[in-house]
Amino acid sequence: MSTTFKKNLILSAVLSASAFAAHAQSNVTIYGDLDQYLGYIRSSTGNSVTGINDGSILRSRLGFRGMEDLGNGYQAKFNLEQGLNANSGSSADTTRLFDRQAWVGMNTPYGEVRLGRQNTLIFYAGDAIDYTARTTFGSVINTFGVPSRYDNDISYQTPRMSGLQLSVHYALPENSTATVNNKALVQLGADYQNGPYRFGYAGLEASPNAVTATFTQKVVYHNVYADYDYGQGKIYYAFVRSNNVTGNSSGNDATAILSNISNPNNFFAGTDANVNRFYNINQISVDYRVSTKLRVGALYGVIDDTSGGNTGASGGNVGVFYDLSSRTTLYSFANYMKNQANAGFRFSGSAGPSANLSGTDINGKGLTGLQAGILFRF
Repeated sequence: MSTTFKKNLILSAVLSASAFAAHAQSNVTIYGDLDQYLGYIRSSTGNSVTGINDGSILRSRLGFRGMEDLGNGYQAKFNLEQGLNANSGSSADTTRLFDRQAWVGMNTPYGEVRLGRQNTLIFYAGDAIDYTARTTFGSVINTFGVPSRYDNDISYQTPRMSGLQLSVHYALPENSTATVNNKALVQLGADYQNGPYRFGYAGLEASPNAVTATFTQKVVYHNVYADYDYGQGKIYYAFVRSNNVTGNSSGNDATAILSNISNPNNFFAGTDANVNRFYNINQISVDYRVSTKLRVGALYGVIDDTSGGNTGASGGNVGVFYDLSSRTTLYSFANYMKNQANAGFRFSGSAGPSANLSGTDINGKGLTGLQAGILFRF
């Protein structure tokens, strides 16, 4: 029996069981979205690529979530979520059945605890980062790379008190290849909301492999954000300081040192000298609601290589969202990015575009990109 057949058989069983549960009790939900767009990317070299890509705003997905009320303010909860490549019908990660989330937890009057594969606090803060929720080509924070989710994660979130909510995550390096000396991946977060104002911090720290590391610097990602709702829209400011970027065959800054979606152990090899290179990222954006259905916006950001290696970039976009209904949104963006001489950042969306440029077409080059697509939620 092939691995693919086994995976499809398991998924069919889960779908059948979930459908029965959803019919039997109202606290189990099947949900998801399909997000497809036509993307065009052109380099200052003159080369370009056009393709149908998945996930400009939201990665296409299928999910199951549920809650059982245990009384006295206590609820048991779970969430299972699988990413999809809707442009091809394949799984986003062929090695996992539920690559996006797989956790069980307990909500109490004193806060919520979750165990399993979970989204990071940095990922959850996306709607506070910019008017696109930090997912389009033009968002330089998204271009730099956003730590999204990790395995073996224990989290605790306080109730929101006087507008303030605190969170902590502790992801264990417990797999068979882990060594006793390796440390957990830690996240801390704080989010404050008061009327039109929102302020927050979401951060992450991971350690190098205690056995293989030749560089002892930890990977960090610190994200501070501030928003103001002026009635017809919002003004967003975000700052990131991180050393979690390095090169691969696609470009000088085209990958993360610590995996953004989890490696087997929640730590990294510690053999890449780029871990000592820190970047500051500043980004500002604003949107305006023209009507109940139409929203427009613009953003601009700068990635600054504080080591002076000339590996930064700048860019931005303008965009429009049009809600056909509460479930269906049409969108379009015009994007631009300029890499410094030694930089090689390239466009990304909620999912990395399958049709993209790389190598000499991005290293030290300027990029323009157009996106036009449709998002359907269910």
